[in-house]
Amino acid sequence: MLKQLFLSALLLLSVAACTPTDKPGTAADAATTTAESAKANAMYDRFFEEWLARSPMTQAYLGRKTNMDKWDNLTEEYAEETLALQQAQLKELQTLQPDKLDAGSALSYTLMQQFLQDEIDDYQWRLYEYPVNQMRGTHAELPALLINQHRIDNVDDAKAYVTRLNKVPEFFDQLIASVERGNKAGIVPPRFVFAHVIRDSQNIIKGAPFDNGPDNTLLADFKRKLETVNEKGDALSSGQRKQLLASANDALRNSVKPAYEKLIAHMSELEKTATTDDGAWKFPDGEDFYTIALQRTTTTDMTADEIHELGLSEVMRIHNEMRKIKQEVGFDGDLQAFMQFMREDKQFIYAANEAGRQRYLREATALIDNMKSRLDELFISKPKAALRVKAVEPFREKSAGKAFYQQPSEDGSQPGLYYANLYDMASMPSYQMEALAYHEGIPGHHMQIAMAQELEDIPNFRKYGRYTAYVEGWGLYSELLPKEIGLYQDPYSDFGRLAMELWRACRLVVDTGIHDKKWTREQGIDYYVNNTPNSKWDATKMVERHIVMPSQATAYKIGMNRIVELREAARAELGDDFDIREFHDVVLKYGPLPLNVLEQHIGEWVASSAAS
Repeated sequence: MLKQLFLSALLLLSVAACTPTDKPGTAADAATTTAESAKANAMYDRFFEEWLARSPMTQAYLGRKTNMDKWDNLTEEYAEETLALQQAQLKELQTLQPDKLDAGSALSYTLMQQFLQDEIDDYQWRLYEYPVNQMRGTHAELPALLINQHRIDNVDDAKAYVTRLNKVPEFFDQLIASVERGNKAGIVPPRFVFAHVIRDSQNIIKGAPFDNGPDNTLLADFKRKLETVNEKGDALSSGQRKQLLASANDALRNSVKPAYEKLIAHMSELEKTATTDDGAWKFPDGEDFYTIALQRTTTTDMTADEIHELGLSEVMRIHNEMRKIKQEVGFDGDLQAFMQFMREDKQFIYAANEAGRQRYLREATALIDNMKSRLDELFISKPKAALRVKAVEPFREKSAGKAFYQQPSEDGSQPGLYYANLYDMASMPSYQMEALAYHEGIPGHHMQIAMAQELEDIPNFRKYGRYTAYVEGWGLYSELLPKEIGLYQDPYSDFGRLAMELWRACRLVVDTGIHDKKWTREQGIDYYVNNTPNSKWDATKMVERHIVMPSQATAYKIGMNRIVELREAARAELGDDFDIREFHDVVLKYGPLPLNVLEQHIGEWVASSAAS
């Protein structure tokens, strides 16, 4: 559960905003507020470091070169220790006097208290997330971390890489034990998950030194990084390089391969007992679990029925918008026929070869670069960290999502990454490229997440926190925002924007359909195919994502709708005095927030702007 503070989609229940009581204006009272706030912020940062110390992998994601030779501890005993730590932290937190805190520290108090209480309350659900699945399973996270986060700047870094390889068997033994705990509790992935996990695991142990093929993805990464060390001037001697490569080859053959083979064997055996029941309803107390998951994800108290109905309504509205574009381009046929045309016409599909993939990456980068040049029209503050567009690595591209973002390192030395999955080029049509680039890159996830990390006046737990409805709501809002300054000039590209929004509206319907209304995997796939221009491959991957990540996909549309509602209410209240740049500054300057707390801050900004 610890890493969910930084990485997971299922985070944090809606919280009441904490406003300090009015304080008399005496010097003594001001000194008390300053002292108590300093004490509180020191406590928040200490708590963060205590969490971080328990996760070497999160340290790597933040770019810290600490515990570079270790993996996370997945044992039940370690989880119990983490729970005890959180209980002790909550008790210590409550020794503070929130009515004597300044506004920022008081907000942090409320968010910290709710986070700790949620983590403690959710300990009962710790087995309800499949530790091995096609979306974010440990088997795929391991090589991705080594490739993307484990920097090699010197000999010690290289030795730590090899040590990590040698520790994979112990790490995977813990992983298998975690899978078994879930199995005994009745939390078994549905049957389709196993083929993905087994195939991806087999891919990771292909190539030299395992066979006579090209270098394995990890060996190639290790070699490339050793060459980079030489390019930086911290040259390795030929003897050092030879010894390091020999050690890496041994570790891959004698540690990594047996560990993956053991995992594959275990998953192959467990697959025999798996069923085709897909929804969270099949779990013990599954209805209660899903209710909590929706609350954590959306930071609202919306029920599954309410979310389902909102989805149906939004699908109808967006279909009507699409019909206008169909008429604009002069298409002769109904909306279903137009969707089929958009899905299949070759003009929208780049070649499924290296040239086609490079074209996609090049044009997506150009779209982001153009958007950068327009940011002053929409924003006051902008991130410092760089952004790079990258194809999903071959070992996981068949299972990974369509596109996703990876945050920059804590010090900014590693850029943010917009990952585009180019395994099936037909599922990445050019008319969706613009909206995807804005969502994952700028002004979307990179703008919000990188800026949050760079904020100087909030504690670290807020910089790296993830309220899914806020984060993904901002990403989807960022698809709409460029249209409002004249982008999406191509009507087909604007149709792509609507198609992406439609996709998120369908998620409301399908997620609740599967986990609350007992839809089958096939029913979910059919709903996407019948209501969107996306391919069946897209639909299948999306439904499989719903199944292994209950509630996560509901965050996008709920978050976007709330941001738009708050913006339009502010615009109506302020009239000509409304400044979109100031609005965005208020949305982003506090870091990630629950939606109701965001609403409070927007309300305060509107009142202040109206008064002045």
